[in-house]
Amino acid sequence: MSDPIIALSMLAIFLFIILLGFPVAFTLMAMGIMFGYYAYFDPDRMWRAYDRAISKGDPDQWTQIQLWIDGLFNNRIFDLFVNQTYSVMANDVLTAVPLFLFMGYIVERANIVARLFHTLNIAARHLPGSMAVAALITCTLFATATGIVGAVVTLMGLLAFPAMLKARYDTSLASGVICAGGTLGILIPPSIMLIVYAAASGVSIVKLYAGALFPGLLLAGLYVVYVIGRSMLQPHLAPKPTRAEVGEFTVAQIIVRLLTSFFPLAFLIMAVLGAILFGLATPSEAAAVGALGGLLLTFAYRAFTWQRLRESVYLTLRTTAMVCWLFVGSWTFSSVFSYLGGEQIISEFVTSLDISPVMFLIMAQIIIFLLGWPLEWSEIIIIFVPIFLPLLPHFGIDPLFFGILVALNLQTSFLTPPMAMSAYYLKGIAPPHVQLNQIFKGNYPYLAMVLFAMVILYNFPGITFWLPDLIYGR
Repeated sequence: MSDPIIALSMLAIFLFIILLGFPVAFTLMAMGIMFGYYAYFDPDRMWRAYDRAISKGDPDQWTQIQLWIDGLFNNRIFDLFVNQTYSVMANDVLTAVPLFLFMGYIVERANIVARLFHTLNIAARHLPGSMAVAALITCTLFATATGIVGAVVTLMGLLAFPAMLKARYDTSLASGVICAGGTLGILIPPSIMLIVYAAASGVSIVKLYAGALFPGLLLAGLYVVYVIGRSMLQPHLAPKPTRAEVGEFTVAQIIVRLLTSFFPLAFLIMAVLGAILFGLATPSEAAAVGALGGLLLTFAYRAFTWQRLRESVYLTLRTTAMVCWLFVGSWTFSSVFSYLGGEQIISEFVTSLDISPVMFLIMAQIIIFLLGWPLEWSEIIIIFVPIFLPLLPHFGIDPLFFGILVALNLQTSFLTPPMAMSAYYLKGIAPPHVQLNQIFKGNYPYLAMVLFAMVILYNFPGITFWLPDLIYGR
């Protein structure tokens, strides 16, 4: 069996093991070391000391055993693994990950989101589907702050979903709002996913943030337009709230509530993002300021406790460790995969098809869409997207544009049955009468809007490139 075939077998075995439910990071590391041991196997190098000792004379048996064991582990794969681990832990781009995560987790535990949702619900009370619109805007802002889909869907599922059901909203409509709104955080900057893509692709994170801003707002806007339009066409799905349900508030009272709930969090996010985009701070420095700002908000809202701080730090460390070990495993895996000729055989196969750039983009996005069923976004970005990156120059595709398309596409991985993680997050905290198929049904329209947004983005690439070109030039 040739080395490229072994590399493809390595990829197939990995997918099979993942489907069995084994941890991805440790599976990557184990397979990288196992196949790497074969790829870098060199008896002359490994047992050189042992052979030299034997040639000089017959050493004692214990020395022979010790030298032989030393040779067994004198394989370059172990050097590669150590170097990859150090490279990941010393990566400046990834420094921003724990800081942005901490900002999101501390905001999540400060009761800011509950105050924000209630205020937006009051402010939007005259719009069709007002509670759903308020939930979408809250999801968008909170998802932007935290970037963790599970946290946003779970919190909004506990906060807004029961409120919509109590207001006689259709179950599928309400569940779709929570699931779709909760996934926006992996697209709208400052997004953790874009940081990971930048580290994997070498694209400037500040340009990625600038390029993702309008596509993210476009998708969020499509969601809001859909909810308002459907509520106008089918009012029974989202009944208008009564005065008793919303309460009586003057314009001045609404403005005061917005100033104390919406604007502080929005200002924090915009300040962090603006500092990055306009070069006032590096992503890591801006993330540090954002983490401090989130902490100050908890004091301002009198929500700070040592227990909440400890939980936020613990969750930040756990998620950061997962991302870092995924990088270690994936870079070890991909290095061995490339050394065996896996990337070359895939590249030669794709280029031999003689397809147009449009067909390549469609093929790549379909593959990523399908991978989104069994895998999470982090695994797709770290493991599979780098397989496509070397092919982009051949088709004349900008890696920044490709990254934004991938970020849009990965919205579907959280919404598409049978492995729609947003649906399962919501089902886990929803009332017992809410069925999983009702949640899936509510997700379908948003899947269509994601695909529609991708079509718009391809036909009007200026949506992606206008802001980076304006700020940084071509």
